[in-house]
Amino acid sequence: MSYQSYSSQMLEEAVSEFAKLPGIGKRTALRLVLYLLKQSPDEVNHFGNAIIRLRGEVKFCLECNNISDTEVCRICSDKSRDNSLICVVENIKDVMSIENTGQYHGIYHVLGGIISPMDGVGPSDLKIDMLENKIAKGNIAELIFALSATAEGDTTNFYLYRKLGKYPVKMTTIARGVAVGDELEYADAVTLGRSIVNRVLFEGKV
Repeated sequence: MSYQSYSSQMLEEAVSEFAKLPGIGKRTALRLVLYLLKQSPDEVNHFGNAIIRLRGEVKFCLECNNISDTEVCRICSDKSRDNSLICVVENIKDVMSIENTGQYHGIYHVLGGIISPMDGVGPSDLKIDMLENKIAKGNIAELIFALSATAEGDTTNFYLYRKLGKYPVKMTTIARGVAVGDELEYADAVTLGRSIVNRVLFEGKV
């Protein structure tokens, strides 16, 4: 859509900003902006303020790197959770996926990515030292590697196994109910839940 198609420069700028979001093209962006224009000023202000607060006030949990409103997230501060069990995941969406299964009651560690040389992501770009510091305290009994069943996920599993193998911690991986090549967030809740429950010892192979 060309600049001439817009009757307002402010409209064009708003559409351009929405179109920067993943999976949002110019047509969808225009529909969203026109929808907002139909809403009351209070509703639009609430929407805008929610985005501003999200960016300015959201925190990353000091314990697990999950998104939180407070210094320590609700999961890590929940006394009913098993703090000796850590599920290692790639991102925050994976935490949400596993929580939706209702089958896991330990805590998490969000790496913030997986090792991917093709994308320029190495071990130093991930929250691995944060995980090791937690394990070094000696209160962790088991690590569950719940990374995507891809070459990059397996490489990250192997790196973690080699780096953390010096600690007396049981290391397991989710069962391959999640198909090879699949990303965790796209697995259905039943399959993912069974993969967590039926986890197996990690063999230390790529």
